[in-house]
Amino acid sequence: MNIKKTFLTLLAIAFSFGIISAQTARLQVIHNSADAAASTVDIWLTVGMMPSTKLIDDLQFRNASAFIDAPAGVALKVGVAPANSMMVTDTIKNFNLTLTTGATYVAVANGIVSASGYAPAPAFGLDIYAMGREAATMGTNTDVLVCHGSTDAPTVDVVEVGAGAGLLVDNASYNDFAGYLQLPTADYSIQVRTGEGNTTVAQYDAPLATLGLNGAAAVVVASGFLNPANNSNGPAFGLYVALPTGGALVALPSAPISTARVQVIHNSADLAAATVDVWLDNTLLLDNFAFRTASPFIDAPAGSAFDIRIQGPTSTDTLNPIAKFTYTLTGGEKYILVANGIVSATGYSPATAFDILVKSGAKEKATTPGNVDVLVLHGATDAPAVDVVETGVGAGILVPNATYSNFYGYLDLGTADYALSINAAGTSTTVATYQAPLATLGLANEAFTVLASGFLSPSSNSNGPAFGLWVALAAGGNLVELPLLTGVEELASNVIGKTYPNPATDVVHVQYSLKTPAVIALKVRDLSGRELMTENLGIQSVGGHEMDVNVSTLPAGSYLLELSGDQQRLVQKISVVR
Repeated sequence: MNIKKTFLTLLAIAFSFGIISAQTARLQVIHNSADAAASTVDIWLTVGMMPSTKLIDDLQFRNASAFIDAPAGVALKVGVAPANSMMVTDTIKNFNLTLTTGATYVAVANGIVSASGYAPAPAFGLDIYAMGREAATMGTNTDVLVCHGSTDAPTVDVVEVGAGAGLLVDNASYNDFAGYLQLPTADYSIQVRTGEGNTTVAQYDAPLATLGLNGAAAVVVASGFLNPANNSNGPAFGLYVALPTGGALVALPSAPISTARVQVIHNSADLAAATVDVWLDNTLLLDNFAFRTASPFIDAPAGSAFDIRIQGPTSTDTLNPIAKFTYTLTGGEKYILVANGIVSATGYSPATAFDILVKSGAKEKATTPGNVDVLVLHGATDAPAVDVVETGVGAGILVPNATYSNFYGYLDLGTADYALSINAAGTSTTVATYQAPLATLGLANEAFTVLASGFLSPSSNSNGPAFGLWVALAAGGNLVELPLLTGVEELASNVIGKTYPNPATDVVHVQYSLKTPAVIALKVRDLSGRELMTENLGIQSVGGHEMDVNVSTLPAGSYLLELSGDQQRLVQKISVVR
């Protein structure tokens, strides 16, 4: 049936009898209901009090009418009937419309007619966009209206990954229109991602230039089912294009997903970078990203160069970034990107330049079932080279000679509760010992990153955060601090003793007992091993002793208090607060 001719005949009759005035709008109807019961439909139109007329005969799924003139300023009733219907009473759904003179409308039939066989089953409806276009607003562009019409698809983002256009559609849910996108006419590659941006559902070529759409307008509909098995084995999900001239919708060709998986970890202890925004090209990837937090693994474009820009919090653009880095990722690869180092020009020693440290071959799960895979990064700018030694179950040296900015591992470890000693590289001098309760934390089958973080000497680094070991899980979120061995633990000691209060503000009281007479020396060191206090206590007898150590001149932080002499040694970790 010639739709335009039918409309003109209908309008001529209406005008001649004065039923309606000579006012029209433009209208296109797109059939996107994937319900098999509505695979072919008739569209009936009733204008005011006039007799109903079959406007479109046998409109098939994934077909569209051309734009046509429709009566404006008068009540319309649009009815949808099964194919080969004989009268308006055959309609199964009716929609009342009043169009505005001179406006252009796109009406998309979406949803489910059947009472069973579909999950979810949103009701059949006519979704209408009232600012349609039949041509692009600029001759060198293609204007694209996007309609989410897939009933079982989640809220999605649409991201262009071929030409660097970035995020095109943000958080589109079923029934939503998003557009018009005014795109320079070119060939694009687009990905449909879940709404949080973490997972790519599908990738498509969008060859606007190859299709000759320069100066054209088009409607792209998300169509069909992500899970046909739950929907009467109906048509599979895809992106389809309706042209203003109507006819069969044009399928955008599917393409292999060209992404890499990326996790970003914020480990820059510079107070000036305590919270930052992370931009991927012109898309805000991480908003108000805080120190010692991590993103989950997310999909990032692969195979072409993109920029990572670091901006201050609440940024609105990528101009004058704090730092900019360009990467080209390999499709199918996994990466961990760690922001580390110093932004500020003064106040830090050493002032190691801010950088993003990149580890390829990253993991989201352990390789061996029941085990944990542990990646280690030395990310403390003022810490020397260290050895990481396991002392709880006797595993021994896990990481030898770890130096700043370097990754080590993955370590494939049985899931157990470990104790980790951080020793000056190549020595038995322990600067700190940490619990690593991997079994207690329920981390079996997980892969994660352990980072040396913060400053051994906060007082030399703008009183920034103190040194510690922190864990970034693959799921992201706040980093998890590995606790120092708690209470009054002895570190490499053979003398019984205790210190209190701990933490202290001015004075630490020390109690200890010697096995043999000895000349005892007192030393207080920071966690880098630097001696801050030393005192010769002279010869002391067998048995119990007590003393007070004045720590009022020490900055807030963690320290090692050591009493030693004649092969007797007590080492205790103390904390000073202000």
